[in-house]
Amino acid sequence: MWFDMKNIKTTEAGDFSAIMHNPVGRHLGYMLRRASSVIMAGLGSSLASIDLRPVEATILSLIATNPGCTQSDLGRMLSIQRANMVPLITGLVTRGYICKTAADGRSHALNLTEQGIAKCQEAESMMDQHETSIAQQLDRAGHDVARLEEALTAIMKLSA
Repeated sequence: MWFDMKNIKTTEAGDFSAIMHNPVGRHLGYMLRRASSVIMAGLGSSLASIDLRPVEATILSLIATNPGCTQSDLGRMLSIQRANMVPLITGLVTRGYICKTAADGRSHALNLTEQGIAKCQEAESMMDQHETSIAQQLDRAGHDVARLEEALTAIMKLSA
């Protein structure tokens, strides 16, 4: 190792932020990325208890709301490349949550199975609880959640 960790000072929690300056810490993109990481880590922990990842729960929710959609439709909506969608859908089919039926040409319509509906309902309940918890924490800290949602929606529209 090119440096000795014993000589690096940290706070009790091992937090380097107390002794290091972060030059990108005030950049909006950086803050959004860090905030997203915090939120998604908490959601990931919750969903792991029902053997789902956030992206899988999102796919189930989208299929429930848009029965008969295709894998390509989901990929476009979630900005996930085809090569990355294939194993996600295959995994959910293998686990019995999604069924495929021929649509047109090479496309397959995706629908939830009974097991998929139950898993989706469970995941959506957990996602709702997680969102409510975050909103309550922000509200208690004096932040206007509605304004935050408006700002985030405006940012998402910038790339549309």
